[in-house]
Amino acid sequence: MTSWTAADIPDLTGKSAIVTGANSGIGLPTALELARHGARVIVASRNPDKGRAAVEEIRRDAPGAQVEFGQLDLADLASVRRFAESVDRLDLLVNNAGIGLISRQETKDGFELQFGTNHLGHFALTGLLLPLLLKSPGARVVTVSSDAYKAGRIDLDNLGLTQGYGRMSSYARSKLANLLFMLELRRRAGKAGADLISVATHPGTTATNFVNVGPLKPLLPLFMHSPEVGALPSLYAATSPAIRGGEFVGPRLQLMTLSKTARSEALAERLWEVSAELTGVRFEAIAEAN
Repeated sequence: MTSWTAADIPDLTGKSAIVTGANSGIGLPTALELARHGARVIVASRNPDKGRAAVEEIRRDAPGAQVEFGQLDLADLASVRRFAESVDRLDLLVNNAGIGLISRQETKDGFELQFGTNHLGHFALTGLLLPLLLKSPGARVVTVSSDAYKAGRIDLDNLGLTQGYGRMSSYARSKLANLLFMLELRRRAGKAGADLISVATHPGTTATNFVNVGPLKPLLPLFMHSPEVGALPSLYAATSPAIRGGEFVGPRLQLMTLSKTARSEALAERLWEVSAELTGVRFEAIAEAN
């Protein structure tokens, strides 16, 4: 597995992909390599200027690439719905966008911002796009998490974190939610007999805009790897025929062992139901079997 590179991505001609947060960080090389190998890629970004700039960069690096911009603000459920309604076909969804280590803020719908963006926004997006995904044999949902999830704790009675907020603890909680969602999506899709692979990734310590280090930025290459390297777990999870649902692909493409909390079916089911209630997205396409 460690010898796998982006050059090993199979021909994706005829496939359609969405990468959230594809205007920068690991999202940009993820979108670039998918497009380079033939996929039609939607660069989903909150900022139109940055999103369109990323599209042009991809076209310069991969002439002839089928790539377009789609405006998506994961911190606004109305924006999530508008974006989902604009998509006509889909084989691969990479839930890549994320924010972290910020002061307590709220989404437009009143959710704590890190949890609302990293988990609830992607939960809603995946549910709204699920009917399109299920039309494509072997469709995949790749959710980018982090090994920071190990420090996460989910109190379903205090999702707003109006008390006891911490920048890191909130981020860790959202990354734990990503993994619980990934596994519960796999379980529910399997129970419904849906041909869908749900998998998660951890990019490792990567030098991206996510890490706000000010004057230390020139030193990043000394202790962090590049976004191109950080994108490899996502690309492997998205395209390798060796991938199985429920796996957690980490740096050097090693499969990471999930904690007991992340593997808790009871917690995952409760989080799913609360998320459906908060977002109004109920995954009707697989709901009857669950």
